[in-house]
Amino acid sequence: MSPFVLKTGACFFFFKKPHRTTFNQNVFLFLGVKAGTCTILDVVENLGSPLENADPRIRTRGIQMLSEVLMQCYSLLQEQEVTHLVLFYENRLKDHHLVIPSVLQGLEALSMCEALASGLAVSVLKAIFQEVHVQSLLQLDRHTVYSIIINFMSSREAELKSLGADFTFGFIQVMDGEKDPRNLLIAFQIVRDIIVKGYALGPFAEELFEVTSCYFPIDFNPPPNDAHGIQRGDLIVSLRAVLTATPIFAEFLLPLLIEKMDSDVQSAKLDSLQTLSAACAIYGQKELKEFLPSLWSSLRREVFQTASEKIEGEGLAALRALTACLSRLVLSPDDEDLLESFLKNVLQDCRHHLCEPDMKLVWPSAKLLQAAAGGSLRAYYQITSSVLPLLVEEYTKHVQSSQHRTILEVLLGFLKLRQTWGPEEEDKSPLLFPKASLCSMVFSAVAEPNVQLQLVGIQALTFLGSLQGLLEPPDVEMLVDHLVKFILFEEDPQTSLAAMEAAGTLAPTYPEVFSRCLVQKFSGKLKTGTVSEVLEDINPSHQERYLKALAAVSTHPSIVRETVPVLLEQLQQVQEGKIPSDTQFVVSVCQSLQQVALKCQQDPQSYWFFHQAVVPCLLGLGVQAAMQENSHTSKVLLKEEALSAMVPVISTACIHLSPELASQSVSKVVPLFLDGELSFLPGNSFPSTFQPFQDGESPMAAQRRLVALLMAFVCSLPRNVPIPQQDRLLCELLALSCSYDCPFTSTVAAKCFAGLVNKHPAGTQLDHLLEMAMNKLEQGLNEGPHQSQALTLLLWVCKALLLRYHPLTTQLTDKLLVLLGDSVLGPKVSDGFVLLMADSPDVLGKSCHAEVRLMFRQRFFTECVPQLVQRFHAAVPDMKSNYLKALSHILNHLPKPVLVTELPSLLSLLLEALSCHDRVVQMSTLHCLQPLLLDAPHIMSLHIDTLVGKFLSLTDSPTMAIRIAALQCLYALASFPTPVVIPYKARVIKALAKPLDDKKRLVRKEAVAARGEWFLLGTPGR
Repeated sequence: MSPFVLKTGACFFFFKKPHRTTFNQNVFLFLGVKAGTCTILDVVENLGSPLENADPRIRTRGIQMLSEVLMQCYSLLQEQEVTHLVLFYENRLKDHHLVIPSVLQGLEALSMCEALASGLAVSVLKAIFQEVHVQSLLQLDRHTVYSIIINFMSSREAELKSLGADFTFGFIQVMDGEKDPRNLLIAFQIVRDIIVKGYALGPFAEELFEVTSCYFPIDFNPPPNDAHGIQRGDLIVSLRAVLTATPIFAEFLLPLLIEKMDSDVQSAKLDSLQTLSAACAIYGQKELKEFLPSLWSSLRREVFQTASEKIEGEGLAALRALTACLSRLVLSPDDEDLLESFLKNVLQDCRHHLCEPDMKLVWPSAKLLQAAAGGSLRAYYQITSSVLPLLVEEYTKHVQSSQHRTILEVLLGFLKLRQTWGPEEEDKSPLLFPKASLCSMVFSAVAEPNVQLQLVGIQALTFLGSLQGLLEPPDVEMLVDHLVKFILFEEDPQTSLAAMEAAGTLAPTYPEVFSRCLVQKFSGKLKTGTVSEVLEDINPSHQERYLKALAAVSTHPSIVRETVPVLLEQLQQVQEGKIPSDTQFVVSVCQSLQQVALKCQQDPQSYWFFHQAVVPCLLGLGVQAAMQENSHTSKVLLKEEALSAMVPVISTACIHLSPELASQSVSKVVPLFLDGELSFLPGNSFPSTFQPFQDGESPMAAQRRLVALLMAFVCSLPRNVPIPQQDRLLCELLALSCSYDCPFTSTVAAKCFAGLVNKHPAGTQLDHLLEMAMNKLEQGLNEGPHQSQALTLLLWVCKALLLRYHPLTTQLTDKLLVLLGDSVLGPKVSDGFVLLMADSPDVLGKSCHAEVRLMFRQRFFTECVPQLVQRFHAAVPDMKSNYLKALSHILNHLPKPVLVTELPSLLSLLLEALSCHDRVVQMSTLHCLQPLLLDAPHIMSLHIDTLVGKFLSLTDSPTMAIRIAALQCLYALASFPTPVVIPYKARVIKALAKPLDDKKRLVRKEAVAARGEWFLLGTPGR
């Protein structure tokens, strides 16, 4: 049977049972047209009887079938076919009202045809405008009309514009009275296109504004579980785009906005202010002139009398936009300068409040003035030239520190505004006129004893110093002297820290002054010759501040070249015994060096200088300390704390090296550890050979600790940097990680091995290396003295392979799951799951160029947790806590959406974990459950009885952190639906009376919050 016969059969079937039009019939008709065995006109001819039937219901079904076929094959139609169909459908618009929806569906299909003849789009729209009362149709049919208009506007713009204002008027009739938000979104789009694309509005501009502005402000709230997803914000943005699309609407819109701003409805105020800000982007002098006084009155009131910070913020933003709009106007010689007159009104209404003795309205006035000044540089000049001298004068009149602070904060706001614009072309800044008195005022503020005033004064000094040409050289030196005094002698840590940050900000602007007045002075303080001088002259707290200040000020290349040698010299003096052997001092120096390294990352030359200066020096000091067997003072550099502090310094100094420079450096460092090549180290006068991987006791034991520095270096290099003798190095690290009794040394060796394995290219070499590692692990994990070291290696290797999705990960994970049941290693293995799931920024982080695949945690969860749960149920009671701890560690690091999905199957285990006697398990489980109580109450509420009991019992835990976490969970429980938790209200309130008397303040604080929430359960308005 040919497609045409099928189609004819379908039509015949329609005649036989007209009330049963099926999808298959439409498909047959579509296939016939698509195959070319018939035309759409043949389809119309075969549908002749239903299309001409006297019964409107039958005609409706016939036209509906035709329209559905057209929707599927409109792109295949020829121009002549489209013309006949358009004429047919236009005629049907005069038919019975039951037929109209199907006719509109067909016209929508035809509006998408590329073969539409010229003039037909206008003909269709005229017919719709004249024959169809759109707002009497159902929502879907009205949406069809809007779609027809949209289609024609996008494809037949020139034809529609030929209608002139009649098209605009016709659409106004179509849209007038629309209420459905789905249709309003597309109607607003049409109105905006009419305006933006230049359709003629004619005498209907006001009518077009009225038909859209009647929806302002939008008060639509979507119903619960709305399937359409239309939000109030979508309608607000669409309507705002219409109202602010043309200056023609200004005479209608601005009075409407003023009216809504003067209303008591907060949402209306907010929407009006935001719309005003948007409108100012396109308005000019003509549109604004008449309404400026009323707009200023409304904006001023919103700031002076508002009870909402959000409305106040939008009011200030609108004032800023209004000033910016007035600043853009191009004036002719005869025009009035609206900006100048507007700002005069602003100054007249606000300036006098800055002089009031009680200072009640200082801040609202200052905010208005700053918002007006923020519109443009011209507005800034006009406002500040009037306000700044007044502020300086008022500062001298008042005597209280609180008043000085308020005035200085206002002034600081104006100073910050100046940074909005670039450097001035001319020396006409209003800051230059009261410069002397301004500087005197700020310097007097930092000299006062009030800490809060000092903090504001330091900020003001920073901004004054950042403005080029404002401060004279003596003023700059005075500024630096003040900062130095704050850094050294101020007892309040806030002030000292603020001074350091200010020094770092200003150092690039005045590098010579900071070098002379700060760096050299601090360097001289630190360069002392004997231990007695150090003890006598340098306070440890001052010493700490010297180091931090030197790091903070290292924001200019020339200063970096001065500070880095000074900091390194401190470590050299420790090594030589000239400074007391204080581990904390070494840690402080290393922390300062790391801060300098971070600041150097933006400048390649400074970064390479830092690397060349610091890395060889730290390695050299470590090697010297390791070779001096009988020197007690030098051993401080070999302590775990000191070496751990050096690791991030070296790592930060290597992470951002280019591959060429990294290759140049690694070719020296690796031979140092493998072959004892010491020639590149500074000094190069070492008493013996350096062989950290050679077996033996001291001094080899001390030398082996320096593998931590090797780890910091090689694990921070980019993956494309070849490491010389890498296989030999990996073998040495593997042996060291499993055969040495020092936990620190074996751990850093394992981490270094794992970091290199993670970056190692796939292939036979890696497979051979991993096979060696597996054999070593099997040997070490058996009964013997190095089980703990072997376990550490296993965890780190598993982590390295997990991050890169290596197939061996599964085997290693299975090994860990087996070891959870070991009476000796089980607790350590469960703690090790934190390592597998958490970030490891020192060796296996993205910052260290490690290979970290997406969603590795989810993959590990999917593969590991089912086995973990299975083994938990099969484990003996004494070992179950190990599995619970491992599970809680995994879940704590899992992304929340994944955790919520898997929660139903795991919740019973988490609840059981709360009864575990291991406090680590309890703490980890509480941290896991607390966010789930807020994100998945529908699941958690099924276990409300168990949860309440567990949490209440844990509020009596001997561990403070557990008590706090349990109280936080109880607080979250109160957010459950009231019918679920109200039966437990009395019990919880009574039980929470005890934590209110807890000896720890933080526990009492959480108890008050939780008990308050439970007290409010069931109260009206909650």
